[in-house]
Amino acid sequence: MFSAKITDIFFDLDHTLWDFDVNSELAFETILKKDHPTIEIEDFIEKYAPINQACWKLYQYDKITHAELRYNRLKHTFDALEYFVSDAQIESIAHDYIQLLPENNRLFDGTIEVLEYLEKKYTLHIITNGFADVQYKKINNSNIAGFFKTITNSELAGVKKPNPVIFEYALNAAQANKESSIMIGDCLEADVQGALNAGLDAIFFNDKKIKVQEDIKQVTHLLELKKYL
Repeated sequence: MFSAKITDIFFDLDHTLWDFDVNSELAFETILKKDHPTIEIEDFIEKYAPINQACWKLYQYDKITHAELRYNRLKHTFDALEYFVSDAQIESIAHDYIQLLPENNRLFDGTIEVLEYLEKKYTLHIITNGFADVQYKKINNSNIAGFFKTITNSELAGVKKPNPVIFEYALNAAQANKESSIMIGDCLEADVQGALNAGLDAIFFNDKKIKVQEDIKQVTHLLELKKYL
């Protein structure tokens, strides 16, 4: 099934192991109830989710800065809701959100079971585009840090997935060979194509069950990884 014997597995974090959507909604729910109680969380998330995704894509390709990402995703969401907030309020919400986000630690169903299964056979690692301090808190607070030998983030590598440099950085940190390594993640562009372009194999975590090319290895539930690995 694989061109070489797999020894090292690299996981994405958000939307792959750590359930970003659920945890993000919980963080915003706390903030809105306290400071903006007239906004329904469902209405906020409906606007925020696609805006955040679009902003992250711009950030991924260095078209906006970290600061612009944090500001724009909130400003555009409140504008879409036709709800006025000042720049000072946006800064306060952005700060509170980053503090609260890693305090909610819902993992995808099967995360612990599949990591316990895989760690007996492979060396496990993480490659994430998320901000270093927040990602470390997520990993530690959700009690999965012990599964991973190395954690590579885009701040350490200086570039973001799908740039091949971050995969090279992660391989060097892991002392792993690309021919015997595989990447598992939820983003076709950043995780799957990024890994393939860097010379690693890849498995797409397709929990949304979107249609993909037949030649792409995919799972819709983490426990399905057992049939590949």
